[in-house]
Amino acid sequence: MAVLRLGAMLRDRRGRLGIREAAGKIGISPATLVRIEAGRIPDLETFQKVCSWLGVNPAEILDIPVNPESSLPVVAVHLRADKTLPPGAASDLAKLIVVAQQELVRRTRQRQTNVPSGV
Repeated sequence: MAVLRLGAMLRDRRGRLGIREAAGKIGISPATLVRIEAGRIPDLETFQKVCSWLGVNPAEILDIPVNPESSLPVVAVHLRADKTLPPGAASDLAKLIVVAQQELVRRTRQRQTNVPSGV
């Protein structure tokens, strides 16, 4: 499970640093760090801080292949936090949302390219 791997990665990176010191470096509370290391799912902002401190792409932790322009990790984190969705459904919905968003960006760029100059 990705969240357990996140906790293990935090413990490894923290090494001999105390909980308070590591939490301060990450920018989260010591209690939050303890909860994540124990396998709890952090909120999106905390997840981003932890990933930044670990120096990893959130997609690596979530086992999601990512296009660099994609927001799939962000979408997946939100969906996986919903305990009513099976993990496969959360991943599938995240992919669907990202594809729709990419299509919207493509169409917007296409419209901007087709606008005559001087308009």
